[in-house]
Amino acid sequence: MKIGLALSGGGARGMAHLGVIKALEEFGLRFYEVSGTSAGAIAGAFYCYGYTPDETLSLISQMGFLNSVRPAWAWTGLLSMDGFKDMMLRCMPENDFKALKIPLTVAATEIRLGKIVYFNEGELVSSVIASSSIPALFNPVQQKDNFYVDGGIMDNLPVRPLVGKCDMIIGSHCNPVQQRFDLGSVKDITERSLLIAINVNTTLSKTHCTHVIEPPDLGKFSTFDLAKGREIFEIGYKYTKANYKAIDFQLNETLKH
Repeated sequence: MKIGLALSGGGARGMAHLGVIKALEEFGLRFYEVSGTSAGAIAGAFYCYGYTPDETLSLISQMGFLNSVRPAWAWTGLLSMDGFKDMMLRCMPENDFKALKIPLTVAATEIRLGKIVYFNEGELVSSVIASSSIPALFNPVQQKDNFYVDGGIMDNLPVRPLVGKCDMIIGSHCNPVQQRFDLGSVKDITERSLLIAINVNTTLSKTHCTHVIEPPDLGKFSTFDLAKGREIFEIGYKYTKANYKAIDFQLNETLKH
């Protein structure tokens, strides 16, 4: 059976994807193809390259993401992800989709054309960085004559590249919108507003998934809670183990036909 895995964007909450993958592997699942946006693209790249979920968590934690970003010195963004790109290149020196052990598709938004683009060949790391570049905060990533920003703007749960290729699609969604929200700072309100807006484009994507794994406790974390990576990882792992069994991911004969 061909199993596809779609990993949503979500900033620091994306660490939960690694916990979800670890749990799914313990159920005996192996993935035919993976797709990811933003944090999901980062998690997907490390995993598809061959790193285990625990190794990926360790590497990303050691990288110190906030310490790796640099001033952009440009009107198009406050920060540049060049430092994080350099760190990824050290972990993935081949820097090519062909080097991956599992096929990966990465979603990014072409900001000038206003359309979603799916990368699955060529340079790996630059595509992942493009998918992760939050508009205004990070500088857009230029490739030839195109400029790319966070794929979550248009497709935060990139199921489309998996439809028609996989017998089962599992969506790992790390952006639950909590029903209660206390008004705080401008930053909190802005992040909350973006979270609500981005979740709109996941509604249709979820309908194409056989299973959507969405730990509700992730709602208490912000996009930049990177120091809580281990805790977020464990929430993804424990939620999946507690709410699913290996048999849940077996297609019966009726569904196969």
